[in-house]
Amino acid sequence: MNPYRCVLFDFDGTLADSYAAITASVNHVLHYRGKPELPESIVRTKVGFGLQQLMKDLLPDSDPEENAVIYRQHHPSVMFSHTRLLPGAIELLQRLKEEGIPSGVCSNKPQAITRQLVNSLNVAEFFSVVMGPEDVPHPKPAPDMLLAAMHRLSKEKSETLFVGDMTIDLETARAAGVEVWLVATGSHDWDTLEKAHPDRLLNDLNSVRHHLFPVLLA
Repeated sequence: MNPYRCVLFDFDGTLADSYAAITASVNHVLHYRGKPELPESIVRTKVGFGLQQLMKDLLPDSDPEENAVIYRQHHPSVMFSHTRLLPGAIELLQRLKEEGIPSGVCSNKPQAITRQLVNSLNVAEFFSVVMGPEDVPHPKPAPDMLLAAMHRLSKEKSETLFVGDMTIDLETARAAGVEVWLVATGSHDWDTLEKAHPDRLLNDLNSVRHHLFPVLLA
């Protein structure tokens, strides 16, 4: 029997491939600052720690808040056309809903952007809560977001699973005292994730669904 009564997800690299959109807005800021553009493969490795940290990492010699404003102004022009659900996302979310298990998003992505994207991707109905860094005192890897989501959903740590794609997601789950499964579909590769020792490491969201809801064979 599935022990989880609540499943929380990271967003970028876990539920959705938004790296093309992020890269486009990053390169817009770089161009504005007179810097050379970066390939998606480089930007991908910097995603997951929040927008201001992304700006600090990629443009350490200019004001990260100013750069974040430039990024936010540009992002609506690309975020809908350049973001797609990862394989298995819709099937997993549908199965959780069918089983009466609430789902939520806990992401360091600005909450307003996440809400717009889950609406445009037609998955808003599956989420009982969507959390961003603005909702809590401290972003991931602090446990604040997970703890707040569990409180809103009236769920205990022992019955909650967090699914992410980076070691920061593992650190967040450990700090919150919940089980964590990682999928190798985002910013960190399999070897990096394996060395972090998650409770389970899987290829994708289809594998998550199969482990949550195994097919019983006669």
